Order: sequence, then C-alpha cells, then structure tokens
Amino acid sequence: MARGDGQLSHDLLPGEKGPQDACGVFGVWAPGEDVAKLTYYGLYALQHRGQESAGIATSDGRSILVYKDMGLVSQVFDERSLASLRGHLAVGHCRYSTTGGSTWENAQPTLGGHAESTVALAHNGNLINSAELRDMVQERRAEGYGADGGELGRGNTTDTALVTALLADDPDRSLEAAALDLLPKLRGAFCFVFMDEHTLYAARDPQGIRPLVLGRLERGWVVASETAALDIVGASLIREVEPGELIIIDEDGLRSQRFAETDRKGCVFEYVYLARPDTTINGRGVHESRVEMGRTLAREHPVEADLVMPTPESGTPAAIGYAQESGIPYGQGLVKNSYVGRTFIAPSQTIRQLGIRLKLNPLREVIKGKRLVVVDDSIVRGNTQRALVRMLREAGAAEVHVRISSPPVRWPCFYGIDFATRAELIATGIGVEEVCTSIGADSLGYISEAGMVAATEQPGDSLCTACFTGTYPLELPDASRLGKNLFETLPIDVDVEGVSLGVSGGAEDALTRP
Repeated sequence: MARGDGQLSHDLLPGEKGPQDACGVFGVWAPGEDVAKLTYYGLYALQHRGQESAGIATSDGRSILVYKDMGLVSQVFDERSLASLRGHLAVGHCRYSTTGGSTWENAQPTLGGHAESTVALAHNGNLINSAELRDMVQERRAEGYGADGGELGRGNTTDTALVTALLADDPDRSLEAAALDLLPKLRGAFCFVFMDEHTLYAARDPQGIRPLVLGRLERGWVVASETAALDIVGASLIREVEPGELIIIDEDGLRSQRFAETDRKGCVFEYVYLARPDTTINGRGVHESRVEMGRTLAREHPVEADLVMPTPESGTPAAIGYAQESGIPYGQGLVKNSYVGRTFIAPSQTIRQLGIRLKLNPLREVIKGKRLVVVDDSIVRGNTQRALVRMLREAGAAEVHVRISSPPVRWPCFYGIDFATRAELIATGIGVEEVCTSIGADSLGYISEAGMVAATEQPGDSLCTACFTGTYPLELPDASRLGKNLFETLPIDVDVEGVSLGVSGGAEDALTRP
C-alpha cells in the first residue's frame, strides 16, 4: 500500500522516515564476468534510491537463481551468497516501497514463469493503472493462462508482480512478444530491467519519468538507473534508454524495439535531490544543475549575511552556488554523523527529544554571532527545518535565513516518489511568509520554477514538475487526486505448476526447470 509521512530521506528527525525514490535497478549481460559482483557494486552505487530491500537474480542459461532480503545491499549480500549466484546475465534491485508493504514478499526482483521459461524483473517507478492490470491477470487466468502466476501467489502485492505475471503467462509466446504487447498498456512511470534464462531486457516508459542508461563493458552490456552505477563497474556510457524503447541483449548482440512514441517528461526532482550528484541525466550533470540552482537562488533571494552553509549533504552543491554568486563566504556549520542512516532500533524518548542532534551537530565556534544563509533542497512538512533553525539559534546564530533550491512542494507524486498527502505538505494553502514563520527563520526564499528548470538545461515542456505545480503529465484516476489508495492487496489465488521453488533462510529463491 502506498505510504508516506512527508519527509525526504535526508530529513533528520529520528524515528521519522519519508518520501524517497522508489528503487534502483541494474542489469548486466557479460559472459565470462562475475555478473553477481558487478550487480552488487552497481546496486551499492544506487543505494540512495532505496534502502528497504535488495536482490539479485542470475542465470547460467539453464535456470534462474534469485537472492533477496530486507536491508541494505551490504547487509543482504556477503561473499557466500554472491558466490552462489553464477551465470552470464543478472538483474538487481534496491527497493523503497511505493506500492506494496515493506515486506520480504515484496522485495525484488520478482519471479514469474511457466514450464518453458522463467522471468525475473526489477522495476523503478510507479504504475497508475494497477487496477486494470489486476483485471487483465484475472481475465488471462479465466482463459487458462498464467497457471503459475509467479509471486502473486506468494503474497507479493506490488504493481511489479502484476507486470511479471502478465509477461510470463503464455508458454507459446516469447518474452519479447509479450513485452511488446504489454508495455503500451502500462500507464505511469516505469524503468524495467528483466531477464529470462538467456536474454536481458530493459524498457522505459514513453515519458521517461525515471532515468535509465545503457553502458558498455569490454565483454558485455550494462543497464542502470544512473550513470554513477556504470562508473563504479567500469562501464562506459553509451546513451540513455530512450522513452518508449525496449532493448534486448543476447548472444546475437543488442537490438532495440520501439513500443511507443517518445513524450519526454523527465522528473525534475531527480536534478533537485533524488539522483546522485555525480550522475548525468539527459546530458546534464546533476551536480552542475544543483550549483546553478544555488546561483539562481542568490540572484532571486539575496540577503546580507556572514556565512553560507548547507544542510548536509543534500544542500551542499546549491550552497556552493549561492556562495559563489553572492560573494558570501561558504562554510560548514554542521557536522553530520555519517554512520547514522536507516536504523531498525527505535530511539528512546530521551534520544527522540534531542531531535536532529542524533545526525547533525552545530559547530558553535563557526556559528556564534553569525548571520547565516542555510541552503537545503526542499521543505516538505517543515519539521526538520523547524528543529534545525532552533538548534542554530541555540548555538548562537544571530540570524538564520533559509534558502531552498526547489519551489514549494504542494502536490503528491504518483510516479515513484513517496511524498506526503497534500494535507501534510506545509506549503499547501499558505504562503512563503507563513512557512517562514512556522519554521522560525528570519527569512525564507524558494527558487522560482523557471529558475529551477533553467538550471537543468532541459526544455521546460520535457520535464515533470507536478509536485510543484499540480500539473501531471498523465491523467490520474479521480481517487489519486483525493489522496486515496489506488493499490489494493491483490486477491489472486494462484497454484504453482511446473516450477520447482526452493527457499533458504527467507532470502533465496531457486527456479529450475524439469
């Protein structure tokens, strides 16, 4: 089920977890290489896109083996588990849930298949026509297809499981043919990396809402959510996977099929916050975009101050740009505890009362008596900014001026970012001055929409800015605008036939063919 408490993953109040990008995906076809370890390192580079679960599927040409579990990539895998994942192709996934609960059953890659073949699929994004897909699965079952049904029969409640079931329900149809039939029927954001025993596939929605890139190894190919993942495995960037494109990679090489016309609407929030700063999206470096957003902020919202400082780490590039443009010295006023990330141990009441000090602590000698410009990428509910301003004042700051490198977030996202409901968003229904008063700052300035878009160097009509404007590139069901849950638990009772399924330690699925 869709979830959200209104904070981005960098928001720092202990015990509170909020909107993140849905997932990171990685795929590799490279005979002779250790594809499991390549995928592990690729996922490690994509860890920021999802921290709930991680999984890798590999194939040796005869069977597909999947290992997945809850936790970070480094917690799920070790040398022993990676050594068990052998083959010439692999797909991997790190997950943050936007549909389906945060449970082992919903971890990816998902599995499906029939007596002739198996499919393992990883998905980044969010589909908005899951109800239609559920009806399609039930219709296919009524027609006698999809006897296995894959993970729908094992408690998986995600839109990804629906897609996997529909791709793998007909033994008389190739996976490529099934994909070309199904992909035009999907609505929403999707970057799929999937495989059968022999072939690697990658597909991106016609709007290209989420990023997906193609890279080249000396002895193979790689697809990944971000270029940073190509860098870490030594792959050279070839190009983006085009919106509306299906890529097929096998022993005959790489080929491409177009399943829909491109109508590019890339998520602008990737440039603002979601992607790694060392990633390039559609030819524009993310770090450069964020620095330019900071420069624009300084021009649009100047202030007399003594020090420009970021909220680590997400505000750093924009703070650098603000300092460069304004001429105000840049400095680090906060120290971040790098070892406090996702924790599964709830803080005690005493620790909770300390607020953001669990993760940030002020440098009093830097802050005391200074007029500060504090730069961050966004304000969602405002809880963290409120606590941060209070902490800086307690450390002796003379003034605290908050600058934000994105416009006010006023609308939820239905394409793969787990934002809060409209009622929880601090900027809903009130102006900038009221937000400023609420967080306790001396002044508050948001970048303009035009300034943000210009910093990306992308045409404005090729970007999705729905979370700032409420203008969605794809028409949404009425329930979405009311904030209702579109994604019901899937009441599909499935029998497993023709497939041998082994489970080990709650983490390992092995599908083998008779």
